[in-house]
Amino acid sequence: MPRTNLSSPTASTAVSWDPDLPAPGGLCSIHQPNLFPRLTTLAKLFAADYWIVLDDVQFTRRDYQHRARLAALGDPLQRQWLSIPTCLPGGRRTAIRNALIVDPMRSRRRTMQILWQYFGSSPHWPALDQALVPVLDLFTTTDKTADVTEASTRILLDLLGWKGQVLRSSRLAARPGRSQRLADLAAVTGARSYLCGTGGMKYLEADLFTSRGITVTPFRTPTAGGWDSGRAISALRALMLLGPPALADALRAVAADQDESRPAV
Repeated sequence: MPRTNLSSPTASTAVSWDPDLPAPGGLCSIHQPNLFPRLTTLAKLFAADYWIVLDDVQFTRRDYQHRARLAALGDPLQRQWLSIPTCLPGGRRTAIRNALIVDPMRSRRRTMQILWQYFGSSPHWPALDQALVPVLDLFTTTDKTADVTEASTRILLDLLGWKGQVLRSSRLAARPGRSQRLADLAAVTGARSYLCGTGGMKYLEADLFTSRGITVTPFRTPTAGGWDSGRAISALRALMLLGPPALADALRAVAADQDESRPAV
């Protein structure tokens, strides 16, 4: 995909719009690739019209870019990290897209073993088991951690019936700076609104969006019920407890509650 000229106003790009980009006027979510993401992260992506995979920023080992915290079906406090051992060929400055799996075949076996251990007893396991095939296959065809982690999120969105589009930030033009990069990515894809999680709202410079005609929509999830651990554990537990149709209904309800007219704070 050719990089779009950032100096061009968003409104003027409709005449020569890149067919690989989403239709202008969508709700945009920007997030790093995570391994089997947390429920709150999955809900934010599900609520968006498209997800820009933030793959050209620095890899962070203490984040969720190569690991997921799993919780047992019968006890959400019984938890374990599922991690993909990852090396950084460029040291600490290595971009997410360049991080490498240390031992792909061992990681593949361990991933399948732990997922079965935690969720194999669920009546919804067969659906996940089948969806996992392309993710596990990637361990044999790529050495990139981000390829696997992005795919692990895609299969969950697919199971939930999400019809959105996935783009990668490394193929789009954006300037450095935490808020500047996000604003540029939203603008170059023609977003009408940027869906921002509670963590992002703490540092986001909303004026960089509003000056380009893009609203910032704070994304909030419930705090009761299964959502009380939604920021800590993988969405896999909710998926295996409820099943794809019921979880999709729950995420649609959360998406419907987002008030796009609410001003950013």
